[in-house]
Amino acid sequence: MRVKVFISPRKGILDPQGRAVEQSLHTLGFESVANVKVGKYITLEVAAKSAADAREQAQRMCERLLANPNIEDFAFEVSE
Repeated sequence: MRVKVFISPRKGILDPQGRAVEQSLHTLGFESVANVKVGKYITLEVAAKSAADAREQAQRMCERLLANPNIEDFAFEVSE
């Protein structure tokens, strides 16, 4: 199973990298851009008996290693 993990800073958490990207976009003339957040995108191949098993493994991986639960939110997609 293929798992796609999307990790982003939680709402209200300072994101210096996102702020730098936002300012750079403004400098390039993209004034309509606001609230830029920079996160992580991770793809994994997981040996699993079912999609439900892959989702359970992905949830545990995110909670234990891939995302910092204090400052990051995560979501994931599972496909065969």
